Amino acid sequence: MNWIRQHPRLAFAVAVVLGMAVFAAVRKLQGPVVDTARVTAGPIEHSIVVTGRVQAPHRVEIGSVITARVEKVTVEEGAKVEAGQPLVLLETGELQASLAQARAAEASAQARLLAVRELNLPQSADAVAQAEAQWRFAEQEFRRTRDLHAKGFVSEARLQDAERLLTVAKSQLETARTQARAQGASGALAREAATRLQEATAARELAESKLAQATIRASVPGTVLARAVEPGDIVSPGKRLLVLDSAGETRLTAQIDEKNLPYLRIGQQAIASSEAFAGESFKAALYYVSPAVDVTRGSVEARFRVPDPPPYLRADMTVSIDIGVGRKERALTVPAEAVRESAGVRSAQVVRDGRVATARVETGVGSSARVEILSGLGEGETVLLTRGIADGSRVRPREARR
Repeated sequence: MNWIRQHPRLAFAVAVVLGMAVFAAVRKLQGPVVDTARVTAGPIEHSIVVTGRVQAPHRVEIGSVITARVEKVTVEEGAKVEAGQPLVLLETGELQASLAQARAAEASAQARLLAVRELNLPQSADAVAQAEAQWRFAEQEFRRTRDLHAKGFVSEARLQDAERLLTVAKSQLETARTQARAQGASGALAREAATRLQEATAARELAESKLAQATIRASVPGTVLARAVEPGDIVSPGKRLLVLDSAGETRLTAQIDEKNLPYLRIGQQAIASSEAFAGESFKAALYYVSPAVDVTRGSVEARFRVPDPPPYLRADMTVSIDIGVGRKERALTVPAEAVRESAGVRSAQVVRDGRVATARVETGVGSSARVEILSGLGEGETVLLTRGIADGSRVRPREARR
């Protein structure tokens, strides 16, 4: 006692240290503070939570249909493009020369057909007229000679000469008529000239088409996802140059465990979110469930429409999809993180008499937030949310705010 009176400050310090030691010992005996929640009764929304991906409406691979050297690429990755917009320009020197040659051949064929119609046809008509005149003259001369021969005024040789001249004139007339028919509007020469013109026109159109193909355009509006071509590259049919994500309806695709098939209905609403943009979510609607089950994964493919996609969505982005499939008005529930699963067995840690114990539970419907408890826990019990606490440990429960 005298020592305490002589050294009051030191005595106070010793008392504080001893007090803190006692407090720490008591706290240690009581165990750590842990987050807990109560088993409560009430309504629960049943939902299925799956991981999916953003699916572009269509992926369009842009390529060349001709072999040529790239002169210019007009877009970069991420660029927005419109249908018909030039994307890649190929060198056109050889193609332009081929087009000029084809146009010259077409002009020559047109001139040939024009010559047949406007020059050869009138000439052949004149030739027919001349041949007809000669034939009529030869026929008159033959008749006159025949009459004179019958009266004895001319010889047999003179009659034979007149007959021969008539035969020659008739042959020349037939030849002239044949040539006129051949050079007529439906004649062989006219048809040949028209066919040559059609061939030349087709060759010119082909040359124009190939020249047009030297400008590679966007077939649909969209966004450039990938670019695999640079100026100077030699491109050929079959080589992918650009990949477009076509503008259109945004969709999600996910693999859902086959055990959830009874709960899926076309038209069900879902809430989707991306881990990259925490706190933001958007609506989706189930429109397709595959009729086949993937035997390797035991799942079915489901697809969702996104009526109002947020601007941050990207093709192939990973998303979490919460599908609302039903509601129970009365059920015992706990927070979803309170339920653990190991080797197919589900359990929850409970706090009983200040100590931790594991209770095996059977679960029913659930959502991303809460899970229905069918057996293993009773209403009002305290379940552990903090992980890593061994069974038998003393703890100080602290109810987490929800």
